Amino acid sequence: MFGFNLVLLQRFFVKVMEIVKTVAELQAKLSAVREKGQKVGFVPTMGALHNGHLSLVKRCVSENDVCVVSVFVNPTQFNDKNDLLKYPRTVDADVKLLESAGCAYAFIPEVSEIYPQEDTRIFDFGTVDKVMEGKYRPGHFNGVAQVVSRLFDIVAPDRAYFGEKDFQQIAVIRAMVAQLGYDIEIVACPIVREADGLALSSRNTRLSENQRNLAVKISETLFKSRTFASQNSVADTISFVTDTLNNVPELRVEYFEIVDGNTLQSIRSWDDTTYPVGCITVYCGEVRLIDNIKY
Repeated sequence: MFGFNLVLLQRFFVKVMEIVKTVAELQAKLSAVREKGQKVGFVPTMGALHNGHLSLVKRCVSENDVCVVSVFVNPTQFNDKNDLLKYPRTVDADVKLLESAGCAYAFIPEVSEIYPQEDTRIFDFGTVDKVMEGKYRPGHFNGVAQVVSRLFDIVAPDRAYFGEKDFQQIAVIRAMVAQLGYDIEIVACPIVREADGLALSSRNTRLSENQRNLAVKISETLFKSRTFASQNSVADTISFVTDTLNNVPELRVEYFEIVDGNTLQSIRSWDDTTYPVGCITVYCGEVRLIDNIKY
């Protein structure tokens, strides 16, 4: 009988991912999708993709008919121009990863597509965007709101997926969705970590081998702080984490705060909330790393 190559047959029936670079083209393709009554899921990224991003993409693929992923390094959310210049860009590798994860459309626009005119909007989300990252990176969350709202307007997804490593960002985006009246479900996905516990981040690629070995102390200390917190106060737990990490060469804590996971306001006592979350930013050399832990 005639033989056949099963892999080739599968490839014949699997839809190939399309790379889209303009707003008009993407909207035309998604219009056709919606005419079929299909659901659109969306994962906004700044590229330099890793397994953390892929976990979002795979979940998006599994929960929607069509998955759209944007790869766009947004200039308006960088308050440090050097940080913007140094942000890793790996578009070719990103495309291969997205294809492997089942993405339907990779939206890779130029800045002029996202901002045909300067975006001068100023957002105010109350206290949510003023603390922690908002305090130490002025203008950052305004830039996040600008680009995410712009992408939401372009894609008009049914669901959008974000990683919990950027814990405060999810709270800001949910506030933005409520304020602007978007009918979009925001799906928060768990932090993905390396085998040794380090939270996956595009910035990890900027660490030297020695710095990479030291950076794991961040997650190690956060995990230990859970046990410490069970018998100690909030203030003592903050001191334990901060002092432990500041004693590691090349590590410098910018902030560590234990907050109510809903309001993001600092707590003084464990009795102040049923949802305590510790949020931290640490410099490893010149590389700024964030992480968080639920108590």
